Amino acid sequence: MASGDSSNGDILMLEAAPEAARPWASTSNAEIVDALPYIDDDYGNPKVKEEIDRLIEEEMRRSAKKPADFLKDLPSLPKFNFENHPMIAKEYERVRAGRPPVTLDFSSRYQIEPPPMSKRNDESAWKQSLQRAQRSLQHQVTRLENLDLMLKYGPDVWRQNNQRFKALLSRMQKLAQEQNKKIETVNRERKFHQQNTAYELNTLSTQWKELCLKNIEIQAACVQIEGHLEVLKREASGRGWNLEAELENGALLHSG
Repeated sequence: MASGDSSNGDILMLEAAPEAARPWASTSNAEIVDALPYIDDDYGNPKVKEEIDRLIEEEMRRSAKKPADFLKDLPSLPKFNFENHPMIAKEYERVRAGRPPVTLDFSSRYQIEPPPMSKRNDESAWKQSLQRAQRSLQHQVTRLENLDLMLKYGPDVWRQNNQRFKALLSRMQKLAQEQNKKIETVNRERKFHQQNTAYELNTLSTQWKELCLKNIEIQAACVQIEGHLEVLKREASGRGWNLEAELENGALLHSG
């Protein structure tokens, strides 16, 4: 949220998002970000950087949170439900457990072998062997058909696929350019408003320093006057005068 007069479009400092938008975030310890990077020249000073690093380390030492606790205030992740997709659920559990994927072995399916010696006289064993040979033959025929189709239509399909990817790339580049323009516009407006406000901020800062010096001078003068009054009171007490009573009588006379 940008602070300042919204009607003038001033963009001076950023505030944290409201608590309603982030119910897990506590605003009790939140601080307003009031950095003005376009007019603050202290960031390049090594001494300032050293002081900032010291403050960050001190804040981290004072913090009750540890790095492992940073995400505990965030809402929990939704639980995945694969009731209607048992294969996906099984694969999900495999990935969570870190087990390697199951490899598919097609060699035994299309391998042509005669029945073993003990079943050479078994008609059903020869039929199974014949079926495996027919499956292997059909598999090779299908592979040849796929190769023919790929040779015939593959180049056109690849060209169409490349055109779709080029169109997608163009759209993404256009979106990226639009976003970069928006970012540049925001940065330009921030720089413009900060630089225009720098003179006023410097003037107010100078006035504040002058008022602080005046307050210090006034405080020192008051301390000096109070010390002088104490000296006069001691002298009057040594001469037997009661200044407090005289002052009260004088005040009553003036009021009468």
